[in-house]
Amino acid sequence: MLRQRTIKQTVTATGVGLHSGTKVELTLRPAPANTGIVFRRIDLNPSVEIPASATMVGDTRMASTLDYGGVKVATVEHLMSALYGLGIDNLYADVTAAEIPIMDGSAGSFVFLLQSAGVEEQKALKEFIRVTRPIEIRDGDKWARLEPHEGFKLKFSIDFNHPAIDQTGQEFEIDFAEHSYIKEIARARTFGFMQDVETLRSHGLARGGHLDNAIVMDEYRILNSEGLRFANEFVKHKILDAIGDLYLIGKPLIAAYVAHKSGHGLNNLLLRALLEQPQSYEIVRFAQIERAPRAFTHTVAWA
Repeated sequence: MLRQRTIKQTVTATGVGLHSGTKVELTLRPAPANTGIVFRRIDLNPSVEIPASATMVGDTRMASTLDYGGVKVATVEHLMSALYGLGIDNLYADVTAAEIPIMDGSAGSFVFLLQSAGVEEQKALKEFIRVTRPIEIRDGDKWARLEPHEGFKLKFSIDFNHPAIDQTGQEFEIDFAEHSYIKEIARARTFGFMQDVETLRSHGLARGGHLDNAIVMDEYRILNSEGLRFANEFVKHKILDAIGDLYLIGKPLIAAYVAHKSGHGLNNLLLRALLEQPQSYEIVRFAQIERAPRAFTHTVAWA
């Protein structure tokens, strides 16, 4: 029986928002079965709950931002990615500002936080969304697609035409039936370019970005003294983002995701297109664990 999961105990972390630059406290709390992932703006009176949902995504410039009647929680994708990677179905994420802290720019800090809290199985069966027909969204030369696949795998390619990125792997595929999210994806950091900083900051973005929470490049090279964590860290981070964006559908996907130059906006449009075509997916549960896809049952998946 494949059951839902939450965390065993409450844990807290403090950091700054990548785009707002605002100090924020994040507290993760256990939630009952069938709650889903719920963000709570506890700095407001009364506090406001915003469910992690593809239909709640508003602004997708440089991040995925949930918006409920004008109340926002921005940059949710890295935490959502970690929650997917550890198989967490139900959780309250309390924040004291309008953005999730960026931590080190990857999902690694959130994985550590969740592991510190401990993972607890619940009585209710885990629910999945199984894609039964291909769905694709295109925007010029950018595209993203979901295809039927009895498991969960992702393939992503990038094209930035930048010397530092061109020297790295620009295409990566991972099948979670064989590989670990924590070892292969979680520590890949977000990245940006010095020449874009002033423009981004004039639009209220990247105000909290620095070398401790992002890979930063000038016109020719990486400025971080420690270099890259992976030879293909750029494309791996795009996969990390995609996993977080896809989890905003509310349940783990049984599907293959394939994309070229996609981003938060295209990923969200892809989920909305799927939801608008009920004949293209089904909700499934696995009362017998041996019938579940290997991507969700073997020990490597959450190790």
